[in-house]
Amino acid sequence: MTTPGPGIASSPARVPLYAAEFADDPHAAYERMRRVHGPLVPVDLAPGVPATLVIGFHQARRILNDPLHFPADPRIWQEGIPESCPVRPMMEWRPNALRSSGAEHTRYRAANTASIQAVDQHELRALVEKVASGAIGAFRHLGQADLLTQYSFPIAFHVLSALLGCPDEIGMRIADGMAKIFEAEAETAARGNEILGQAVLDLVTLRRRHPGDDITSRLIAHSARLDDVEMSHQLVTLYGAGIEPLTNLISNTVLRILTDEQFSAGLHAGQPVREALDTVLYTDPPMANYCISYPPYPIDVEGVLLPAHQPVVISMAACNNDPAVTGGLGAGALTGNRAHLSWSIGPHTCPARTHAYLIAETAVACLLDALPEIDLACSTGDLVWRPGPFHRALEVLPVRFPAVV
Repeated sequence: MTTPGPGIASSPARVPLYAAEFADDPHAAYERMRRVHGPLVPVDLAPGVPATLVIGFHQARRILNDPLHFPADPRIWQEGIPESCPVRPMMEWRPNALRSSGAEHTRYRAANTASIQAVDQHELRALVEKVASGAIGAFRHLGQADLLTQYSFPIAFHVLSALLGCPDEIGMRIADGMAKIFEAEAETAARGNEILGQAVLDLVTLRRRHPGDDITSRLIAHSARLDDVEMSHQLVTLYGAGIEPLTNLISNTVLRILTDEQFSAGLHAGQPVREALDTVLYTDPPMANYCISYPPYPIDVEGVLLPAHQPVVISMAACNNDPAVTGGLGAGALTGNRAHLSWSIGPHTCPARTHAYLIAETAVACLLDALPEIDLACSTGDLVWRPGPFHRALEVLPVRFPAVV
């Protein structure tokens, strides 16, 4: 059986994950995929960039727990992918834990985990509360706001910058570059990669000269002895996993609370914000499709031959809602259950998931405490979801509330 190479032209049978139609209603798309293809779906991540999307929970667990057959190193794949490809910055090789295997993965992950775990949880909660209070204070007298740009992003940006010891000037360049990388346009993504690379290098240079009590300084001091290039790519990973996904996790959770009677009523009865967060992580995780691997040779998974060196992408959103796991009841029946794949599993499990939970939960709780009568300022049908194969992200999240002078 012949298998296509990593950069072969698109097939009409492939599902285009980059299309606006997919972003508008991905869950309907997952249902169609399941009916037509089963748990392993031929997709295009961008025009001419084929991949296999895994939408079966059990198949995803097998792949995520098998780094020998499904390594994360994309270097052979990217030889056939032009630098102008819009998804390449999100997928290309970098000397970091996310894109490495074996001894190098162990080395990078040890440095990251040690540096992240040294963050004090009580101090982190106090930091989030302070940033949230400042963000709310800037718009509470207006009676309206775009929570995405005026609340969720400032919290993710300022909190992450503080944890990494990053001054605002450098941090704004990092955030700008990261946001551009997530977009589906080639020129924008390439420019974002350039901006991001220079900004993180500037941060490394600053902290080598002036170390502090922050993640960047701890990475520099770690026994892994990371050089400047390696340091820059650890920071790219931390920012990539921090600003955009965390912004969208906060926003998607607020949206769920404002539009789902189960949670809007439950919150007034003291229902924990954490349950709304977990439901969002099941249904609309901020990184809906990611955890990418590249089989070194053709490999059979339940009768489907996955091509060598072609991306295998895990759909956390689809796997979490696999009828084989939910019994066809959907994620709404799984409230309180945290066995989803949204933090990944296996050797590439997110090392900062407890921190992300704390930041998002605190941010949402602070908003609801400060503005208990907040409501969505448009119909849900008027909300626009940004296109792109990886994220689940709104363009804006407009809300209204009684102005507080």
